[in-house]
Amino acid sequence: MTTQTKPIDVYSLPTPNGQKVHIMLEELGVPYVYHRIDIGKGDQFKPEFLAISPNNKIPAIVDPEGPDGQPISIFESGAILKYLGLKFGQFYPTDPRKQVQVDEWLFWQVGGFGPMLGQNNHFSVYAPEKVPYAIKRYSDETHRLFRVLNDQLKGKDYIAGDFSIADIASIGWAQSWERYGIDRNEFSAFGAWLDRMNARPGVAKGLNVGKDAPSSNLATDKDAQKVLFNQR
Repeated sequence: MTTQTKPIDVYSLPTPNGQKVHIMLEELGVPYVYHRIDIGKGDQFKPEFLAISPNNKIPAIVDPEGPDGQPISIFESGAILKYLGLKFGQFYPTDPRKQVQVDEWLFWQVGGFGPMLGQNNHFSVYAPEKVPYAIKRYSDETHRLFRVLNDQLKGKDYIAGDFSIADIASIGWAQSWERYGIDRNEFSAFGAWLDRMNARPGVAKGLNVGKDAPSSNLATDKDAQKVLFNQR
């Protein structure tokens, strides 16, 4: 098993996307240093962050012990999870068929169960104009995605069978199920998985990384909204 001597630098926030990396590293037991990137103040646009995350989004990591022992920077949460899973040989299977299944659900999360929930939250909470069509569109899609997740979890402890980066990718977004009007009685397999995941010490700790720092309420912080929304 690969060991890590120097800590991995994590540039992140306690958001659902940032939490993926925190959870992965806690589950792996790998040393890391958390660097807060205050996206409400524009830290993501600073040249030093752009150098490791050209999309100006968190999370990003710098592994000082990358391939061939040389440092490597990685952006995009899904890419980070795959990199760490492959490097440390945990939570990402070696069997090609099982890899495909984990990849399917990892990409399902980064392509849908994340962006769609984010749009739901944006139009329901942050948009200055409440557009009924947009609210219904993303609320309906959110419900559909929770149903898809629930159906996949029937008869399974974890999304792809064994605990994997597919679960790690999804759990942060799943925490807001009540906000999205999800009924756990309707989606009982999802509810059981949620409890199972939250009972894992690595998940619980990873979800809380960075939450001790004060943060503004984005729904009312107009200055932060100017930084984050409607930028070209």
